Amino acid sequence: MDSNRVTGATKSFAGKAEGAFGQATSDAATEASNRARQAEGIAQKIYGQAKDTVKDAANDFGDAASGLARQAMDAGEDYYRDGSRAVAAKVREQPVGSLLLAGAAGFALALMLTRQPRRPQRWQDYRFR
Repeated sequence: MDSNRVTGATKSFAGKAEGAFGQATSDAATEASNRARQAEGIAQKIYGQAKDTVKDAANDFGDAASGLARQAMDAGEDYYRDGSRAVAAKVREQPVGSLLLAGAAGFALALMLTRQPRRPQRWQDYRFR
């Protein structure tokens, strides 16, 4: 429970008690002051309730997000396991084809990594001659 809720309830109660005293003594200034204190207490109590509600919603959202992340990780592990089993089965079925495919992938990767870097474009290349 938020401290604003407790403080607000206390101020509201004090305002009601002093308001009753003001009515009993027929003092309009005291009665008006106490109504203001009571309104302040109610507003602070509502603020505390809203703050608690937001905190609870944030905690619930965090718990839900954590659960979804765990489910996503579990699903990813399952897909990875199934994929690695499928690749292993294909390698057992066609070892020569798998070897050729791995060699082609390595060759393509080597070509990409050893390519000459591009020359940076300069403004002078675009001017009229």
